[in-house]
Amino acid sequence: MKSKIIFGPAGRPINYKGPAYKASKYIADEGLSAYEYQAGRGLRISEKSSNILKKESNKYNVLVSIHAPYFINLSSDNDKTIDNSIDILFKSARVGEWMGAYRIVFHSGYYLKNKKDETLNMAKSTINKVLDKIEQSKIENFTFSPETTGKKSQLGNLNEIIAICREFDNFEPTIDIAHLYARGNGSIQTINDYNKIFSTLENELDIERLHFHFTRIEYGKLGEKKHHTLNELDYGPNPEIFLKTLIEFGFKGTIICESPLLDQDALLLKNLYENLL
Repeated sequence: MKSKIIFGPAGRPINYKGPAYKASKYIADEGLSAYEYQAGRGLRISEKSSNILKKESNKYNVLVSIHAPYFINLSSDNDKTIDNSIDILFKSARVGEWMGAYRIVFHSGYYLKNKKDETLNMAKSTINKVLDKIEQSKIENFTFSPETTGKKSQLGNLNEIIAICREFDNFEPTIDIAHLYARGNGSIQTINDYNKIFSTLENELDIERLHFHFTRIEYGKLGEKKHHTLNELDYGPNPEIFLKTLIEFGFKGTIICESPLLDQDALLLKNLYENLL
């Protein structure tokens, strides 16, 4: 039985020396309960290694997600890019099933020269093709999780991610708080700002467990620039306000820490959360 809010790193823990697919015991020994396997640079994990990850994560009670490769643009005007994106998401679903991932996180794409509503419709059309391909395969256990994105050129504001998840079965959002903060020019500052986000999610989607990314972030006029550690106080968003609001709403959630200190800052978030209860 998972706790209401659990925490973990986005990738291999900082001081862990073993293979990424065997990191669950190390993560559990630290006192963390989640692990987002990073495949952003490519799906280089075998079925055998994925099965080991699944077995060990179950043994040590660590909830696994996977971040799909970054080379995805569901709204491209280039047919080859679309075909590659379909293939990447299909293979990510297969690998995710092998490792027992409860979420398959991915970035949806870019606006390029298209209007935002056109871009969203193009992405939905591509997703239909991904799902058609999955239906023809033996993949059964998958939940795609489109992520709110940090650059203003990217498809992925809160309303767009909600629209995608409302459209399709087996889709639930990844809410990257730092990305929303960056693309909104630091707009998430108060409990009321978080209330608007969480109320929208509550009203629009029926989700048992929300999936979050969190870190402090540096941004510019184009949005996201660089992730920072939790102790770099010159950068937002404020973790305490985020956690306070999450507690008030009573959501179940998985919080994946994407700061440069990964598991170490995930533990800071966990300790802060427990002190706020």
